[in-house]
Amino acid sequence: MSKQSMHPSNTTASGSTVVVKPRGKARWSIALLMGFGILINYVDRLSISVTQAPLSHEFGLTSTEFGVLSSAFLWSYAIMQIPSGMLLDRFGVKKIWGASAILWFIASVLTAVASGAWIIIVARVLLGVAEAPAFPGAMKATGLWFPRTERGLCTAIFDSGTRLANVLGLPLIAFTVATWGWREAFWVQAVLSLVFLAAFVWKYSGPQSRLRKGRMTQEEYDYIVDGGATSESVRPESDLGTVGYLLRQRKVWGLSLGLAGAGYVLWMLLTWLPGYMQTSMNQSILQSGLYAAIPALAMFVSELAIGGWWVDHVIGSGANADKVRKGVIIVGMLVALLTVGAAFSHTPTTAIIWIAAGSAGIALVYVTSNSLPALIAPAGSAGSLAAIVNCVNLLAGVAAPIVTGLVVDLTGSFTYAFIIGGIALVGGLASYVFLMGKLEPIPAKGIVQDATV
Repeated sequence: MSKQSMHPSNTTASGSTVVVKPRGKARWSIALLMGFGILINYVDRLSISVTQAPLSHEFGLTSTEFGVLSSAFLWSYAIMQIPSGMLLDRFGVKKIWGASAILWFIASVLTAVASGAWIIIVARVLLGVAEAPAFPGAMKATGLWFPRTERGLCTAIFDSGTRLANVLGLPLIAFTVATWGWREAFWVQAVLSLVFLAAFVWKYSGPQSRLRKGRMTQEEYDYIVDGGATSESVRPESDLGTVGYLLRQRKVWGLSLGLAGAGYVLWMLLTWLPGYMQTSMNQSILQSGLYAAIPALAMFVSELAIGGWWVDHVIGSGANADKVRKGVIIVGMLVALLTVGAAFSHTPTTAIIWIAAGSAGIALVYVTSNSLPALIAPAGSAGSLAAIVNCVNLLAGVAAPIVTGLVVDLTGSFTYAFIIGGIALVGGLASYVFLMGKLEPIPAKGIVQDATV
């Protein structure tokens, strides 16, 4: 059977070709599995923010000290991004994500039994190492499993795990802390990590393996490959050479610094929003957890409806993919500036409206930017490119909780913290506009070789 016959198409009145979707949905089960993994990742990361009051009380921490403790995860998470990307490109998603999930569990248990703040810092550093491959792995898997026209929705699905962590995870953790205590919240995390590990080992494999085992149709496999999916049989010839080559690309720095601008505000909210609601708006732990879920819900809807479904629909209908994706990023950054409105808010409702509106814009930036490494990376290098982007982004994330805590200690309020976030967004927008350039694949220039995987 020819590829043409396996992929029937319809021609519209305008002359554009619309490809009929194939029989089989194996690729979407992979997207949901990745979303579940990212959800567990973010519950692990965010729970520390909900436990701020009881944990700080037990160990006698100032706001600045708690900011340092909160950022400990990001120290190792940022440092391990590039090594994790090279490991993903060399050994594949299944081996690296599987090993990581085991370490998630260990880090949660270590936090639950901690006898001092320094042990929690060690556990957070370990968690950073363990979760470093999460996003690069999801981005790499997207390139392997999805045609180019469906990567927006796939990215939205796995990235939505970060939002559901706020919508579902934060209230769960807040309820656990309020009912039993902060240590029990980390035992809940440990159990969730084991559940994901079992699901991942059972369900994940590459498209070729799925096809050989009869767990996906030939029609769906051909649809994925013919749609521009990354080959599973290509890997970097030199891991360090690949990273060095990518670091010399202006496009890579435009994407990385742009996302870092949005990342600064995102991590400020992830680590300090419950604390902000508790201290500045006089909310209880449970109230702050529920309010913190509202911006996450706005992000969830924004990225799935606009950054995922709408972007893929418009591009699939024949619109210029470069203009659509860059347009969504620019609009998203402008909308994200609404978070600054919280600096001048005096009620919980007003503050959370500004933060939720701005967060919807941040979601558009993230979901679109996270779809780009699989689209522009040289063959076999999506993991390394995604890791570079995430590393630069996370350097801003490391600074955000520390700077915020310092500002709060010096000024007694969050006003200037939100204004600093607005400045970071303006810098990120300039990077996207002036550095990133056209969204097209970076030439491989001989840095990859065929390999059997």
